[in-house]
Amino acid sequence: MLRLGTVRAVTLTVVVLIAVFGTAQSSPDQLQVGPPPMRRAEPPSSGASAEELEKQADQLRSDKAYLDALDYYRAAVQKKSDSALLFNKIGITELMIHRLKDARKDFERAIKLDKRYADAYNNLGVVYYADKNAGKAIKQYKKAIELHADVAPFHNNLGAAYFQKKDFDKAVQSYSEALRLDPSIFERTSRAGVLAQLPSPDDRAHYDYVLAKLFAKMGVADRSLEYLRKAMEEGYKEIGNVYKDAEFAELRKDPRFTELMSSKPTAISD
Repeated sequence: MLRLGTVRAVTLTVVVLIAVFGTAQSSPDQLQVGPPPMRRAEPPSSGASAEELEKQADQLRSDKAYLDALDYYRAAVQKKSDSALLFNKIGITELMIHRLKDARKDFERAIKLDKRYADAYNNLGVVYYADKNAGKAIKQYKKAIELHADVAPFHNNLGAAYFQKKDFDKAVQSYSEALRLDPSIFERTSRAGVLAQLPSPDDRAHYDYVLAKLFAKMGVADRSLEYLRKAMEEGYKEIGNVYKDAEFAELRKDPRFTELMSSKPTAISD
């Protein structure tokens, strides 16, 4: 998961991001997977105002014309160099074409201009997550949460980073908070971003089992069964824990649970 304003956020879902990630699409300023960049617009007009250039850049980014969008954002920032918002948008666009170093610098510029810009901290965390530096990503996500603890995508991104670090207990805590704040967050967030960052099939299966536990605890049987099936298909080795983990107590009474466990879905190899 990148939304604008002091209380908006991105989900990297994880999160996520550029070529290997998917994100929630509840805001025009959230990251989304796109095709290779290409130029399709005329160069920015020197006579246009910063606001006009920014508006055109927003449209170009929405159209996935990322290189053109960068031209317009940079022209806008030349006229309005104190805009943390513009540097944040530039960073988002650079992430879309996997320019991680450039994106990091521009998110850092946004933060320098506005020390309380929670989205920029979150987005800087996304850069580190994409670069598989979970420790630094966690640090930035925590800063975003300190500023706005009620933003579900921040907690979702933090959970993904903890999972990348194999700190599963903390990942569960973060995902639980994300779900508490927004029960539909996983419906709007692609799991591909997280799974792409997990190094082994065992980790990916574990991730799905954790989500199954979370949904079971919330009483969302359909989603819990969905993720249990995925964990089994991915060969989760400790699937027997489903019979003793307290979170599944109610689900074990559901005939569909018995049917699923009896069917033993075949593990799908990578």
